[in-house]
Amino acid sequence: MLVHLIMRAAHTLAGAAWVGGSIMYLLVVMPALRAGGPAPLISSQVASLFKRMVNACMGIMVLTGAYLTVDRLTQTTLGWAYLATLIAKVVLVIAMLITAIYLGQSNIRRLAKQTTRFSKLAPQLMLALGILVFILGALLNILYENTIALH
Repeated sequence: MLVHLIMRAAHTLAGAAWVGGSIMYLLVVMPALRAGGPAPLISSQVASLFKRMVNACMGIMVLTGAYLTVDRLTQTTLGWAYLATLIAKVVLVIAMLITAIYLGQSNIRRLAKQTTRFSKLAPQLMLALGILVFILGALLNILYENTIALH
């Protein structure tokens, strides 16, 4: 029971840090840095620290998510709605991970002077995916609780 509580708490906190951090980064930090004029050292440091946090969150979420998925799937019969929602969540998480890895390579693209339309939209895409993943996580909890209530 304690391991389950720790895994769920770590999973939720990592997701909240990642998605909440993305909201803060897009809506507060980036506009403030732009308004303050050129500050490449500060911008670079903020981006580096945010990347480190996201990398830690990705690792925590993958490990705890795998544990929580196996735990839920081995407890009871959950039905097709739960499985379809879980598959959708996993697909969105994979897209989120790929987007985060892509964004993490921004220094390489900058050196090559390659800015694409996708590279400009990727931060907003990652945030949208994160919000959808949170919504699907809440739906999974509702579906699980309804299944348990029936048994």
